[in-house]
Amino acid sequence: MDSSKEIKEFLASRRAKITPQQAGLPAYGSKRRVPGLRREEVAMLAGMSFDYYVRLERGNLTGVSETVLDSLARALQLDEAERDHLHDLARAANATSHKRRRPAQQQAKVPSSVQRVLDSMTDAPAFVRNNRLDFLAANSLGYALYAPLFADGQQPPLNIARFKFLHPGGREFFGLRWEESMQNTVALLRSEAGRNPHDKALTDLIGELVTRSEDFRAAWAQHQVRLHYTGLKHFHHPVVGDLTLAFDAMQLPAQPALSLTAMTAEPGSPNEDALKLLASWAATTDKAPPHGALDQTAP
Repeated sequence: MDSSKEIKEFLASRRAKITPQQAGLPAYGSKRRVPGLRREEVAMLAGMSFDYYVRLERGNLTGVSETVLDSLARALQLDEAERDHLHDLARAANATSHKRRRPAQQQAKVPSSVQRVLDSMTDAPAFVRNNRLDFLAANSLGYALYAPLFADGQQPPLNIARFKFLHPGGREFFGLRWEESMQNTVALLRSEAGRNPHDKALTDLIGELVTRSEDFRAAWAQHQVRLHYTGLKHFHHPVVGDLTLAFDAMQLPAQPALSLTAMTAEPGSPNEDALKLLASWAATTDKAPPHGALDQTAP
């Protein structure tokens, strides 16, 4: 990915989101040529010269210290995910061609011990994915929940983002709150692209989605990033209907590129009843791919 272009567009998009009032600045006159802060206003708020900020927004973060990046993050009122993304972009810009930051391992196998942990979780859907959103392994209830991904007889690894944006059934399955689901997925991939800009498989995936999905292309242009470790997931399942589950994602310490996501329903809620119905359905059908498929690596 073009590091300079990413930096330029990210900083410009964050600057455009903040009004002078939000930044605590007086707004003189009613006519402004930019929707948010001017460059000189960002420079003043960050405690740097105008020329220096212009250099940064043109995509040149070479040699910029963490102190300067933090000052810029405060001036642009970046949240935690956006601040991390800015630092990731700076690291990528400072990596030389012969000493690039190695991409996080995306082809790591799901250890058999992790599969046993998944299988021990009988009341909660759970699955393991990598940072590219490849669905790598799950427990029985996890496969039942994500059954539409495997409706064509495919085996893991399958990419959740590719299914969501390009498969005919993707929007129906994830469409209960489509805008939110879509934005979360794009933001996760944008964050990962900042961390690992030289991951060819990730770049190829993003290029495919930008080319083939108008929804993805429009969301990608917004440069949104976010942390997504806990919250709610919404599904329209072909067997149990609408389903909203709380999720918690946990990074695997031994393999940081992998995370385990477990989902639960509020006790006594219709979602819990739907989850129990899903478990009954899973127990009477063969929805889990052969365990041999779980030893495959991500493409």
